[in-house]
Parts: sequence; structure tokens; C-alpha cells
Amino acid sequence: MKTVNHWIGGKSVPGVAGAPDRYGEVTDPATGEVTTRVAFAAAGDVDAAIAAAKDAYATWRTTSLAQRTAILFRYRALLDAHRDDIAALITAEHGKVHSDALGEVARGLEIVELACGIANSLKGELSTQVSSRVDVSSIRQPLGVVAGITPFNFPAMVPMWMFPVAIACGNTFVLKPSEKDPSAPVLLAELASKAGLPDGVFNVLHGDREAVDALLVHPDVAAVSFVGSTPIARHIHAEATAAGKRVQALGGAKNHMLVLPDADLDAAADAAVSAAYGSAGERCMAISAVVAVGSAGDELVSRIVERAGRITIGPGDDPASEMGPLITRAHRDKVAWYVRSAAGQGAEVVLDGTDFTVEGHEQGHWIGLSLLDRVSTDSDAYRDEIFGPVLCVLRTETYEEAMALINASPYGNGTAIFTRDGGAARRFQLEVEAGMVGVNVPIPVPVGYHSFGGWKDSLFGDHHVYGNDGVRFYTRGKVVTTRWPDPADTPAGVDLGFPSERH
Repeated sequence: MKTVNHWIGGKSVPGVAGAPDRYGEVTDPATGEVTTRVAFAAAGDVDAAIAAAKDAYATWRTTSLAQRTAILFRYRALLDAHRDDIAALITAEHGKVHSDALGEVARGLEIVELACGIANSLKGELSTQVSSRVDVSSIRQPLGVVAGITPFNFPAMVPMWMFPVAIACGNTFVLKPSEKDPSAPVLLAELASKAGLPDGVFNVLHGDREAVDALLVHPDVAAVSFVGSTPIARHIHAEATAAGKRVQALGGAKNHMLVLPDADLDAAADAAVSAAYGSAGERCMAISAVVAVGSAGDELVSRIVERAGRITIGPGDDPASEMGPLITRAHRDKVAWYVRSAAGQGAEVVLDGTDFTVEGHEQGHWIGLSLLDRVSTDSDAYRDEIFGPVLCVLRTETYEEAMALINASPYGNGTAIFTRDGGAARRFQLEVEAGMVGVNVPIPVPVGYHSFGGWKDSLFGDHHVYGNDGVRFYTRGKVVTTRWPDPADTPAGVDLGFPSERH
């Protein structure tokens, strides 16, 4: 059986000497079979990874921007050459179809490309002659050792939201990826080493809560980045800030798509199906709630049903598959519970995918597409982040009712409006309480040079990830005020070649 070890100080490490061996199991979601075991970090392993990062920081922080970006350019080329290899690991352990996995790698590469041009973002400012012979400048400097804790749903992309920017800014990095699909993050680290990244600059630790809690309180960790569920994001923010660390913790979501009666309903239905069911709904930017206004509802639901019936579900490595299984059997059962309990909570179950299976892969973590109509805002299916291929449809009579419904949600990650009316779209983007807004775009994930992040219970901390916010998060500002005497005032006897009033 394959074993995935930690990556510490530039090499594969099963664990520190004398520490008890602990391993977790990784399954192939399409078959339910255990294919891999992954080493779980003890406190000693966490100490070793942070020590390696701290040692590397002493020289990496003073490495020139030209050298750092040269390594990142080589890294970008290696990632591009190994796209299929990374995607295959994602499919094998997460279950998403290969095309989805390739898309994940492509979005991660955007941030590596951003990091390649980091020099422009690290430029300081200068004001001259603010007083007689006094200049003031501002510079940005790295923090030190920083940590990232990332989820199972994007095992390559979300780490790449973090470590390329952090490393480009001069920090060293310790990544704790999900233990459910650990192979892709290790390959990312191996390729970084091949690109010439010095040992210890990028480290990967696997494990469970023991490893996470050790990172949160370790005195040599300056900052923590996290993406995951809201309860864990809240815990990480509280614990790490109490330990004096800078924190950006991105939590869960319940993303709404508002459809007005004037919308192109074919476009809206296409968007709802792809945004709700793509990657089996296991993404924080999935559309999980469609709010149909007035006459839009019946026809929109009909068109969603028509399109959903054409989606092919199967193993992620089958080119014919458009949606794969869920990550674990336990998660599959949890998602099915929401669908099975929906009717008792007042919803109309239009599509029920809970009995779906794939012939020849009956032990896989399969679930079909589910569509719940006329969902109430007090039902479990609406209130909770399901993280599966379940789409809720809610009905309102007016735009104002729809806005009140959306803004009452405790989440504020992403949202979208579908309309042909520019005035309605403009009003929506100003009034909606969410961090990312799409206009006739269902999943408004910003490109790499803009920052990603939500509002309310979807974000704990002051900074979004990547883009300008990422640079600000991984650096500290410093202001320097200087005053130098004029060379003409040099004491007698020292000749600097400047004319003096004394001569």
C-alpha cells in the first residue's frame, strides 16, 4: 500500500525518531477501497517542521527578489509540465472528474504567476523633504514562519492560494493539508524543491487536530491561513489570535443566486446546474440556493430538471463522467440525510439522488443530483452548508423580499444575480451583503490579481487571500524617517568635494 509521508527540510520524512507512529487511511471515492496510508504528525513532527522553516527563514528573507522570482518561474514551468500528474492524484483521492481537477490546477497556477511578479507589489513609498532635509519611506517586510491549513475539496488550488505569495514575500511556510487527499500537496512540495527552492522554505505536515492545534499555539509561527468550515474557522481564529498570531480564516458559505423574471432563463438554468452540481457541490463557491422572483420560478425549475437529467455521473478517471463521487462514505450519508429530511420540513423534492449508484462501483461514495423546491428558510437544507450536489430553490414575489432573504443569511461568501436590467444589477451589487458578487456569472471567483474572501461568518480576520490582500497579510509595514546633514555642513578638515560657505 502506498504511504504518504511529511515533507520537512526538503525531504520525505515518516516522523521524528522516537515519536509514536500514527497513520490515517485514504480511500478511492469511486470504489470505497483504502488505497493509501498517510503519516499523522505528533507534536515532535510539528516542532521539526517549524524548526526547519525557521532555519531556512534566516537566509530566505535576505534572498534577493530576483532570485526568489527566478525560482518561482522555474516552479511555474514544472507545475505546467505536471498538470496531468497533479490532476490524476486529485481525482484518485478526492474523486472529482479529471477536467475539474485540471481546472483546479490552472486556477492555482494563476497565483504562482502572481507570485512571479511579486516585486511590483512589494515596492515601497518615498516622500522627500517632508521637513528640512527629512525624508519618509515605507517598506514591507516578511513575517517569518507562516502556516496554512487547507481543506479536502481543493487539495492543490487552495494551498497554492497561500504558499506561493507567502514564499515570494520572503516567508517560509508549513502546510497542513487535508488528511483525506494528501498526495497532491506533497507533489507540489517536491516540484518546488526541483525548481531550486531551498530546503525548509516549504514544508508539508499531515495529520488531524493534534497537528493543527500545535501549529496554532507554536511560538515560532507568526501567521496562520485557513480555508474550511465556519465552526473550525471560528475556532482557529480565536485560538491563533489568542496566541498573538495574524490570522485569515475563510469559513463556510450558503451562496445565493437571484433570478429576476426578465433573466435569460436558459442561461440561468445552465448556470444553476453547473454551479450547484459541478465538483459534486463540494466547493465553497457552489450555488446552493436559487432565489426565484415572481414568474421566474416554475419555468426555471423545469429547465434545471431537464439539464440535470443529462449529467453523467461516474468515476473521475472516466472521460465520459461529468460528476464524480463524494469524498467519504460518511459525508455521502450526511448529504443524503438533508435530502431525505427535506419533505418533512416543507420542501418539494423534485429530484432525489440519494439512491444513485454506479454499476461495477457499488461501494463508491455515490450520490445523484437532488433538487429541492419551495424550501423554507428555517429548514436544515437551507440553513446548513450541505457541501454536496443539492440545490435549494426559494420563491419570493419581489426583488425586495429576495434581498431581505439573502442578506438575512449568516454567510456572505459569494452571490450572483441573473437579469437583463443593468439598473437592477447595479442596485444588487451595492446592496447585497457578500464579499464576491457575480452579474450573470454564477461563481464569481476573482482572478489571481484580485483577492478572494467573503463577509460575515464566511471570513474571520481582516484579510482576504491572494491578490493585494495576500501580499499585505504576509508582510508587515515599516516606516523609516531619515535626516541627513547637507554635505556642505561637513566639519572642517573633511573634504567631500562640495563647496562650503567657509571657503
